[in-house]
Amino acid sequence: MYASVSLLWGILFLTDTIQVWHACVLLVIHGMAGVLGSPGSQLIIHDIVGREYLQSAVRLNSTGRNIAVLFGPAVGGATMLMFSPATGLFINVFMYLPMIVFMFILPYTGHGRDGAGTQAPRFSLGGAVQLMRETAANPTILSMILLGGATSLMVGNAFQAQMPGFAHDFGHEKQDWAYSILLGANAGGAAVGGLLLEGTGMLRPNARNAAICSILWCVSIVGFAASTNYLAAVALLFCAGFLNLTFLSMAQTLVQLQAPPQLRGRLIGLFNMSNNGLRAFSGVTVGVIGGLIGIHWSLALSAMILLAVTIALFALVIPGRISGDLN
Repeated sequence: MYASVSLLWGILFLTDTIQVWHACVLLVIHGMAGVLGSPGSQLIIHDIVGREYLQSAVRLNSTGRNIAVLFGPAVGGATMLMFSPATGLFINVFMYLPMIVFMFILPYTGHGRDGAGTQAPRFSLGGAVQLMRETAANPTILSMILLGGATSLMVGNAFQAQMPGFAHDFGHEKQDWAYSILLGANAGGAAVGGLLLEGTGMLRPNARNAAICSILWCVSIVGFAASTNYLAAVALLFCAGFLNLTFLSMAQTLVQLQAPPQLRGRLIGLFNMSNNGLRAFSGVTVGVIGGLIGIHWSLALSAMILLAVTIALFALVIPGRISGDLN
């Protein structure tokens, strides 16, 4: 799906026929690919490393994605400048081929680690209701799914599209460089944080630590939205990137570890749907409302509402006796 989207972008650019609705459809397909592909990739990671190294593997996977975000625009921009935008997109299609070929070669194990090799039942409404009941019966899984969903619903990554506006408000004449540095600070914080956590072994995965890191992330986002100093904004985004990677990798790890083996794939899918699928609505809370009251106010208010939700989740849904620690 990712490769098909790049191919269609290239064709539309080459023929000069692209319209707004084309872009909307392609972006929807791109988002669907992420939600559909992530559960499968997480199950493969679990099969490879098992329970003992799962958090490390999840964190390294997220760190790799953020390193790609950090350097990807430079690579993509250079490719388009050297070969033209349309040709650059066609080259991007071929970048997916090694992974596609590898996926066909990689033997299917049935996800048999930890007794999870039983075939999942076909989708049904009753099965979905039963899955929600089993999720509600486990406070750790429920809280992590709610935490990921609330984060995506209220803030998500919508504010990244507003970086040119923030750069303009900071008074920088060279807005391209200014907003590129802001984007890079967020991705850089996640990449450096992931490598730092791997090197030190800090912050064991439990619901309490995930909630605390989420609260601190909300504070960082509010601080960025309220900041009037460019350097302070860059520093706050760097901290936000570190905290975002930390609590989301913890949340995903806890869902995988706490899930019953026969339901692991479906619960990972539910977490990814909550964490990624609800990002569409953050375009309303941050983007549309930002057009009405200003991007600083909309981002700050969204983050403060998320902060209140996270604190309530921390106090009510994550009981002190359930730590979710790795044993």
